[in-house]
Amino acid sequence: MSDFPWLTTLGVIPLVGAVVIGLLPKGSTRNSRVVALAFSLITLVVGVVAALQFKTGGGHGQFQLTETHSWIPQFGVSYAVGVDGMALTLILMSLVLVPIALIAAWNDVPDGGRREQGYFALILVVETFMIGVFAATDVFLFYVFFEAMLVPIYFLIGLYGGARRQYAAVKFLLFSLLGGLIMLVAVIALYQQGPGGDHGFLVGELTGLHMSEGTERLLFVGFFFAFAIKAPMWPVHTWLPDAATEAKPAVAVLLVAVLDKVGTFGMIRFCLQLFPDASKWATPVVIILAVISIIYGAIAAIGQNDMMRLIAYTSVSHFGLIVLGIFAVTQTSMIGSQLYMINHGFTTAALFLFVGFLIIRGKSKNITDYGGWQRTTPILGGVFLTAGLSALSLPGLNSFVSEFLVLVGSFQRYPVAAGIAVVVVVLAALYILLMYKNVFTGPKQALAAGPDGTLALGADGLRPKTGITTTLFDEPEIEKDDVPAEARVRGSAIQDLNARERLVAGVLIAIMLVLGFFPKPALDLLRPAVDSTLQHVHVHDPAPHAGVTIEGSSK
Repeated sequence: MSDFPWLTTLGVIPLVGAVVIGLLPKGSTRNSRVVALAFSLITLVVGVVAALQFKTGGGHGQFQLTETHSWIPQFGVSYAVGVDGMALTLILMSLVLVPIALIAAWNDVPDGGRREQGYFALILVVETFMIGVFAATDVFLFYVFFEAMLVPIYFLIGLYGGARRQYAAVKFLLFSLLGGLIMLVAVIALYQQGPGGDHGFLVGELTGLHMSEGTERLLFVGFFFAFAIKAPMWPVHTWLPDAATEAKPAVAVLLVAVLDKVGTFGMIRFCLQLFPDASKWATPVVIILAVISIIYGAIAAIGQNDMMRLIAYTSVSHFGLIVLGIFAVTQTSMIGSQLYMINHGFTTAALFLFVGFLIIRGKSKNITDYGGWQRTTPILGGVFLTAGLSALSLPGLNSFVSEFLVLVGSFQRYPVAAGIAVVVVVLAALYILLMYKNVFTGPKQALAAGPDGTLALGADGLRPKTGITTTLFDEPEIEKDDVPAEARVRGSAIQDLNARERLVAGVLIAIMLVLGFFPKPALDLLRPAVDSTLQHVHVHDPAPHAGVTIEGSSK
């Protein structure tokens, strides 16, 4: 089955699902979410089967599951796809996160109708583009997917987001288009430096080109600028907090947990592989920007009151760590960065979705509007704390291994930068634990009892209001002193996670634990891709050196 077009099939399935949703009759629009989930699960199953065809270890070339077809031969453009370990793991992460996001987004469009159809169809279109952008081995094809995925995300934010959705969507689009246009110039110029021909845009054809020093540096800057916006890195990160804050939590997952990885993926696939000398030239500046991103993102997160915005800033910090590991260019740091891309995807997805569950109940994104929710929503509090501990890289959870590898590997070549980056461990503990403390613990107000004996929060927080039960599903009644006033929405009782939400939380936490205790399969997939990149850059790990001179040894 090695000749079967696995990657094309993976991309087509969700696209067909989007078409099916669009063709649903008016009276069946509520079925759009079921159709979307079904097609996403089919895609996941096919993706797992395709992954089983992938052979680990060396000796299989840079890419496997390859397909190459002439597309626009006059301009050297091919439809060429293939994966190495890095691309395969990112695709699998995407295929897992899409059905999770769909289940979490089950009631995101309560009014149903054509709006609901559009919402779930757009998510499936995004999935197709995610697969395409990670699988493309033709530089121009990569650029097409890179730009095309902006369209569905723009509409998902602009049509279904919060109060400032139009501003956030336009800002996201303008930043992304700016980077994309600059990269387009670099893509065309790169083709002019290559051998040309019907397949002149293939990555293999453009690797190892002999260019003048100035040309290579300019092309590197053109690619890196677009990827730095996408990543996002300081100082071109400002679109992310607005987009993540205004987007639905499920859309924020696709945006931050998956699509932003295109930036760091592109730095490895194109910046390092195609422009190795220019990458070495730019490394000191990139390392400085990465360290600034690490510290700035963490400090900015500490100062946020909006929970969605806080998580967005943590991602700026985490992406800084990933970039630091990439441009430290040691085997340990690079395999750590590639694993970090996967782990960050699952951890950030959990944080966004769990905060989304909280917002559904509390009707607010602001931390100061909460307090004491652990008592009324213990399961939500527990899974949120677990995701938070993963974000601060607690040993035993997924992020620890990757962050440790990045820091250790970076210290081999850039000890000062790595030493400064270690500060993020302390800052991460601050922004995660402070958010948990202020939302789920802390002081609580006593609730007044209504005429029928039930507990309720009045309009001013004190006046009795009848008709509100104190039970969570079929649990025993909670004593009134144990129910914080902040943990109740006027007119309805606050309930803990339902079965659908528990499924989402359970799957994500299980993945965190598996990758935390048993990361070896992922590392085995990634190691050949790391070795290939190091060969292209012509860099070897620094040799260890002794800190003392042994008496009697030669000097």
